[in-house]
Amino acid sequence: MKLEGKTALVTGAARGIGAAVARVLAAEGARVALTDVLSDRGHEAQTEITGAGGIASFFELDVTSEPDWRRVVDQVLDRYGGLDILVNNAGIYERNRVEELEVETWKRVMEVNAEGVFLGTKTCIPVMRKAGGGSIVNISSGASMKGSRWSSAYAASKGAVATLTKTTAVQYGRDGIRANSVHPGAIDTDMADQVYIDDDVRRRENEAIPLGRAGRPEEVAKAVLFLASDDSSYISGAELRVDGGS
Repeated sequence: MKLEGKTALVTGAARGIGAAVARVLAAEGARVALTDVLSDRGHEAQTEITGAGGIASFFELDVTSEPDWRRVVDQVLDRYGGLDILVNNAGIYERNRVEELEVETWKRVMEVNAEGVFLGTKTCIPVMRKAGGGSIVNISSGASMKGSRWSSAYAASKGAVATLTKTTAVQYGRDGIRANSVHPGAIDTDMADQVYIDDDVRRRENEAIPLGRAGRPEEVAKAVLFLASDDSSYISGAELRVDGGS
């Protein structure tokens, strides 16, 4: 198993990509701390993993709250004795062109998608440094690389995630901490229902993807596994696209 003996914390783990990441990491031997604001679904995801023989616990976490981050990291350390992998996945989506975007919506998307990653990174770095290193994997987006026709705040926030990731890699590499970002394209999740407002839009967008289909959450999760594991021991500051060639 690639992650045997390691502990991973995954945000936004109650559903979608986050839940898939938690399942894949647990299947490879990691002790997984699932976190989310969706408590019921988070516990369901935990039960699914433990029912399959994995080790997992759910912790309610608002990624925009620094006290919440400190509390949850302390709880994870108490339960599992360490923290080796951080997957900053939690995010929200709003469909707005720039001129239609309300300032409060902009602030909320940036708070969850960008500031949440910053707070998680800031809180976990001292723990990883003390342990001699770790791997941080941040979920950005293909929209961070090429912009978006619909999601102004979302695309901007994911651009911030990508740049923060590279900055973390530069600043903390000497501490044995690697930081990389994963950039999904169209993935079949609940969030995709907000992007593709009807079946016709979904069909047209999928036809435009070179591989001809949307991706599955598990396909993103396997990319996260690679960056979380020692298979990528000399990779830091990288941007890994999982977008079907888009």
